[in-house]
Amino acid sequence: MTPSAAADAADPWNTYGRSRASDDRARGTSGRLFWDWYQRIGPGAEILGDVAGKNVADLGCGNGRQAAHVAEVLGAARVVAIDASPGQIARGRDLYGHVGALHFVHADASTALQAAPDSLDVAYSYFGAPDFTDPRDLLPVVARSLHSGGMFVMATLAHYTIGRPAETEVRPGTIRVRHDNGTTSSMDRWVLDALVWERLLGEAGFTGLALDVLRDPGFDKRPPMATLLIRGTRG
Repeated sequence: MTPSAAADAADPWNTYGRSRASDDRARGTSGRLFWDWYQRIGPGAEILGDVAGKNVADLGCGNGRQAAHVAEVLGAARVVAIDASPGQIARGRDLYGHVGALHFVHADASTALQAAPDSLDVAYSYFGAPDFTDPRDLLPVVARSLHSGGMFVMATLAHYTIGRPAETEVRPGTIRVRHDNGTTSSMDRWVLDALVWERLLGEAGFTGLALDVLRDPGFDKRPPMATLLIRGTRG
């Protein structure tokens, strides 16, 4: 196995990313933003506010389709698309490298944001970095990366995908992920109750918090899913 193939096999997001690539290539940056799990209900880009001419970061961007939409369609001055998966970053550059205002960064979100305090107008995450990083470490860094009054938006699971309730304490659950070589491994996912997120965000320095639950009854034998959508501003 070549070093490149070994890296792809070890990347827990490579299999998922490849399954999405052809569909996202066909969709391009058109359409609208969704924040719910199945990408079919609820609000769109309006919850970000007017991002035209502003500096924005996507925390856990995957292949970058949402970030490309924010840059190309919504007119942000600069969108930094951050992801810890080398496969997803490479895929994003292939799909959306032509978008001039979009800049991909291969790093974990905390490391990338620590290098640029007080630099952002808006940061957001769609089931991204806050789901897979200890929020006690990440959220204060996100707050410091924003200008005073800057907006943070995050979509996260309101319950586990198997239906189990969210955690009422600050602790992760364990999920299984499949690799390209057919093996599986485990990783932490932070699925927290809304009141826990509210407390953590407040401690990190966010104010004006708004928390909404987007409930989808399910379709085509897919189970009901609820998404927790959170907005706040840096105090």
